[in-house]
Amino acid sequence: MYIRVFDEEHELDLEKKVNDFLMHLENDEIIDIKYSIATLYDGRNQIYCYSCLIIIKD
Repeated sequence: MYIRVFDEEHELDLEKKVNDFLMHLENDEIIDIKYSIATLYDGRNQIYCYSCLIIIKD
C-alpha cells in the first residue's frame, strides 16, 4: 500500500484536489481516507490548514 497527502489553506481547494485525484482510482483501491484541520493564530490572523491522507492499495 502507499499514501497520498494533500494540504491546503482553504477547504474548497482541498476538496477539488482530492476529488481530482480520486477520479483516477477505482473504489477497491482506496483503503481509507483521513481528514484533519489545524489552526494557528499568529497574533494578527487565524491560519487554517486542511489536510487529507489517502491510503491506497499498491
